[in-house]
Amino acid sequence: MDLKAYKGILVIGEQRQGNIQNGTFELLGKAKELAAKLDCNVSVLLIGNGLNEQHGKILAKHGADNIFMTNDRNLENYSTEPYTKTITKFIIENKPEIVMISATTIGRDLAPRLSARLKTGLTADCTSLDIEDNTQNLLMTRPAFGGNILATIVCPNHRPQMSTVRPGVFQKQEFDVKKPLKINCVRADITEKDLNIEILDTVYEKTEKKNIEEANILVSAGRGIGNKENISKLETLAKELGGLVSGSRAVVDAGWIEQSSQVGQTGKTVRPDVYLACGISGAIQHIAGMEESDLIIAINKNPEAPIFDNADLGIVADVNQLIPALVEELQKVNP
Repeated sequence: MDLKAYKGILVIGEQRQGNIQNGTFELLGKAKELAAKLDCNVSVLLIGNGLNEQHGKILAKHGADNIFMTNDRNLENYSTEPYTKTITKFIIENKPEIVMISATTIGRDLAPRLSARLKTGLTADCTSLDIEDNTQNLLMTRPAFGGNILATIVCPNHRPQMSTVRPGVFQKQEFDVKKPLKINCVRADITEKDLNIEILDTVYEKTEKKNIEEANILVSAGRGIGNKENISKLETLAKELGGLVSGSRAVVDAGWIEQSSQVGQTGKTVRPDVYLACGISGAIQHIAGMEESDLIIAINKNPEAPIFDNADLGIVADVNQLIPALVEELQKVNP
């Protein structure tokens, strides 16, 4: 393989119902940082139907130098084979050095199929990406062995270097767009044979619940709160603070909160302004999902709990006694 033939970074964009997903913007911001070290451009490929100049402006604002779009009625909704074929063909023709994909349900289905057809490696669920100084290889870091260690993986002999990154790991950035916007149209060469699955209907879940990844304040429950009934105390505190309730895997497995509110390696990665850890011991798998929070406050009656090693403020106390007292004081300030 002629490694020198590959140049640039490609982000595989993701849209749902015509709305570009946040994970795409986060990847573009990180790609821009990596591109500065490699002295190359950042491209994005967005696939769907009804995509237009407005989508292009948004992508450019978040870091895309080159914008490629595919509009096809057969690609309006995600389907494995048509998407895989279209993206594989694009990568073979354009030879990007690095390909980045968001580790959503779509990305996790798509990425391994792309890597197999391109005969290259894939590092999934990365928590860090960097460029090695002497080789210019992509350093892809991800948790391994149940999150007990962090492994840095390289793909020195094959291209493109591919990685998936869980949404919320990187921050999205905005840039000043100075050059005129140009959208490159990519033709989808889809045949009837490629349409091996027929989508009869798409049903979107209707929910009023907010996404914990977007919350500025999180009150997070651990096994130390004792039982499911004590979640209501945390909900009251979260309401007073204008935040949301989240939790560790232990409380999700116990059925105390829903899986969509889980923080950690097997849950979601969050970076709120304030993360209040209530009765959370601080296993490395949980820390991986919230360590980038601006302010971490830990409440635990065990003074040796590992969570205190990562907290900006640690309080040794029984969370079920402290939280009601804290709510009472907040209600005095904001009656």
